[in-house]
Amino acid sequence: MDLSKMAVSINKAINTQEVAVKEKHARTCILGTHHEKGAHTFWAAVNRLPLSSNAVLCWKFCHVFHKLLRDGHPNVIKDSMRNKADLADMSRMWGHLSEGYGKLCSIYLKLLITKMEFHIKNPRFPGNLQMSNRQLEEAGENDVNNFFQLTVEMFDYLECELSLFLGVFNSLDMSRSVSVTAAGQCRLAPLIQVILDCSHLYDYTVKLLFKLHSCLPADTLQGHRDRFQEQFKKLKSLFYRSSNLQYFKRLIQIPQLPENPPNFLRASALSEHISPVVVIPAESSSPESEHVVETDDLVDTDIPVLPAPSETKFDDLFGTSAAIDPFNFNSQNGMRKDDKDHLIDQLTREIQSLKDELESFRLESGRLCQALRGRVNELEAELAEQSHLKLQASGESEFLKAELDDLRRVREDTEKEQRCLTEIERKAQANEQRYTKLKEKYTELVQSHADLLRKSADVTRQMTVARAAQDEVEMVRKEMQEKVRSAQEAADRQEREQLKQLQELQRELVSSQAELDSLKTTMVSSQQSSEVLSSQLATLESEKAELVQTLSKVEAELTHQGEELQRVQTSLATERASGVKTAESLQNQLNEKESREQALESQLVAARWSSLLAAVEEAESIIQDSLAQIDDPAHISCTSSADYLASRCHASLDSVERLQGAREVFLSDGTSVSELVRAVTQCGHLVGDIIIQGSATSHMVPVEQADALSESMKQCGTEALSLLGQMKQQDTLSAADSSKLKTSLAAILATAEKLRPRGLELQQGELGDLVEQEMAATSAAVESAAARIEEMLNKSRAVDTGIKMEVNERILASCTELMQAIKELVLSSKDLQRDIVESGRGAASMKEFYAKNSRWTEGLISASKAVGWGATVMVDAADLVVQGKGKFEELMVCSHEIAASTAQLVAASKVKADKDSTNLRRLQQASRGVTQATAAVVASTKSGKSQIEETETMDFSSMTLTQIKRQEMDAQVLVLELETRLQKERERLGELRKKHYELAGASEGWGEEEDGTG
Repeated sequence: MDLSKMAVSINKAINTQEVAVKEKHARTCILGTHHEKGAHTFWAAVNRLPLSSNAVLCWKFCHVFHKLLRDGHPNVIKDSMRNKADLADMSRMWGHLSEGYGKLCSIYLKLLITKMEFHIKNPRFPGNLQMSNRQLEEAGENDVNNFFQLTVEMFDYLECELSLFLGVFNSLDMSRSVSVTAAGQCRLAPLIQVILDCSHLYDYTVKLLFKLHSCLPADTLQGHRDRFQEQFKKLKSLFYRSSNLQYFKRLIQIPQLPENPPNFLRASALSEHISPVVVIPAESSSPESEHVVETDDLVDTDIPVLPAPSETKFDDLFGTSAAIDPFNFNSQNGMRKDDKDHLIDQLTREIQSLKDELESFRLESGRLCQALRGRVNELEAELAEQSHLKLQASGESEFLKAELDDLRRVREDTEKEQRCLTEIERKAQANEQRYTKLKEKYTELVQSHADLLRKSADVTRQMTVARAAQDEVEMVRKEMQEKVRSAQEAADRQEREQLKQLQELQRELVSSQAELDSLKTTMVSSQQSSEVLSSQLATLESEKAELVQTLSKVEAELTHQGEELQRVQTSLATERASGVKTAESLQNQLNEKESREQALESQLVAARWSSLLAAVEEAESIIQDSLAQIDDPAHISCTSSADYLASRCHASLDSVERLQGAREVFLSDGTSVSELVRAVTQCGHLVGDIIIQGSATSHMVPVEQADALSESMKQCGTEALSLLGQMKQQDTLSAADSSKLKTSLAAILATAEKLRPRGLELQQGELGDLVEQEMAATSAAVESAAARIEEMLNKSRAVDTGIKMEVNERILASCTELMQAIKELVLSSKDLQRDIVESGRGAASMKEFYAKNSRWTEGLISASKAVGWGATVMVDAADLVVQGKGKFEELMVCSHEIAASTAQLVAASKVKADKDSTNLRRLQQASRGVTQATAAVVASTKSGKSQIEETETMDFSSMTLTQIKRQEMDAQVLVLELETRLQKERERLGELRKKHYELAGASEGWGEEEDGTG
């Protein structure tokens, strides 16, 4: 395709004529984007257009651009993102216009930016938003977070579409057939693209919400459901309004949404959801066919023109010359002339009958063609719907197959998880057994450790015993050695004695045989004793070996215990050394902490004193500035009242008392400086305010009193500065005396009391009784009004019938409900005022409380009067309306006035009430009830007015064209007169409200309060 042809089509499609964009130019632009695979040529041509200077040009650009985003090449969205900032600036620029194409262009540009951002974030979605259920499932990537975010983005997208939809409808005058005009079609044409987008977005939103409800709790999606409900109502209303327009009936078949939105809390409701299908008939898809459609609706007049039958018959009978001049009968006789006249009349009648038949044939053929066209359109729409249902069924089957596969996978995953769970339980049991064994092992280790500790103690004891045993063994060894030596000596002696005896026996052998036998016997006995001694010696040797072995074992144990003892002594010495070092470091840290705490304490004391000095200096600067303003010429224009000055004096005296108490607390406990700082700041502010207000009050009194008051102000400022100066030094803080400042303030208070109007005391003394009287009068007026309304209702039921009785009953019933609501409001106001008086008066009486709060009391009285007066006037207006003598507008104005008066009463009662008071909540609830009842009165009045006006139909059937034109001119003149009168009455109403505000301010002292605060 030639790109120059595309540029020409762009310029033809986007022009300043207020007509719809032609489809052939838009189609050429779409084909051009597919040819060049992008939108470079489109943006090159658009950037040369003055979109910011012509709203119609910008509107048609948005229409063409929307078509390109939907049906153009996919790269159109990517190529257009670089112009996003320019589109946003243009949207803000057109947004400054509140009507016409400017506001619509701003909304449309926001929609196009939202559409581009949506498709950039979600590239799976094509420009025309046509996707199957499987593709929609894949767009969320099986992640509930992605589905959640995608639903939010679709809500935002659909919100922009609905805003444009509603903006176009609000800009059109629906009382006229705007859809058949070129200007109306220019505004309505882009809504075809909007309808296509909305149908897909609604369908996808429903499916995603069902998907989310199957994965997330219902409470989490409460916001999604509320937003969907709101958009569903808007979309259904807009689809219904669009389907009634003649323009859309020829171009698009708009679907109808169900009566109620889907119930997402019931999963089976998804099967009841039917996707909306938008059908565009083939013969109506092209804007060029619009003219053809319009003409086809009429009778087809394109039948070829045949020669008139009268002419051919005339020529056949009389020849061509007669046909040329059929009325030249000079050459014929009179008798023939009469025959010809009859023949002519007959032929003329035949021609007329043929024309009538032809006309009826044309009408019948046109009607049949129109019926056939409608039937064809219906069949094509049904075919498209069936095709869509087939596609939807196939998509649902694929979706169900996918869900079946998912369920199978889920079942397999569940089985795997079950096996894993069994394995985990087995491992857990093994771990439990291992833990039990480890626990038992740990118990054994603890027990063995305890045994070792006990053995260590036993070893220590055994060491002591072993040492004693070693000593005993040494003693036994020494004794055994001595015994062995003694035994050897005894044996040696015996051997020597035996040798001696043997020698003696040998010497005596010869001499005596008898002696030999005795010697033998002696020798045998000696040998036996020697054997006994040898066995004893062997026993002693074995005992010695056992003792030596035992001694070696004991020595080894002693050596091991000695090593253990050495290690314990070494570790004990190491621990003692580390403990000494730790104690030394802790002692050092403790010393450093004590020194740091002392430094911080000194810094804290300095900071407290510096904060106190700063507060005192700030208070001094405030008072000095106030004293300087007394002599400032610009301050002469400021005025105040003595009443306000007296109230400020009371507050200042309280602040001085608070300052004195805070000073004493600070002197007794140096840490509580915050209360003293606040007291100093408050006292400085209030004293400075008294100086300013006293000077402003002096401008409203005679010169002598003004001079005395000014001197009192200066004296008060001097005493305050003196007191603050004493508080700046630590040595003089305890001696600071505030009695002089109190005296000055008391003098100013006495002067203010003298300057107050004399009649005010009397009025304030009667305020308490006046409040009770006004509240009682208001209650009586409301009850009387309710009784009158009931009486009027009974009279209306007895006299009126039909629509009038229905209207009167509805109006009087709403008025009765309003009176009941006002009565409840007055009772709640009384209870709240009783709470206010009980909580605020202290030891004073109720009248003293009302007198002390005179301005509040006067506002309460004024509000009560207004409520009672409004109820009385509304009953009078309702009586006149029921009798047919009044105006409905007067009743509506009275209702609005009652609502305003009750709001004033609530505000006057609420201003001094505790925000947590139960009676305050009752009063607010009663106020909302009055507002709702007032709205009901206005609604019933408007409804009754419209019902009565509908019965008075206009009959113009008997009027001629001239009379209707005359009546039209008279109506236009009356409209102009009424508009002029309306403008004047509005100006008069504004002036009346200004005057009412001035008089109310003068009567309730608003001017004095403003002067006091100024």
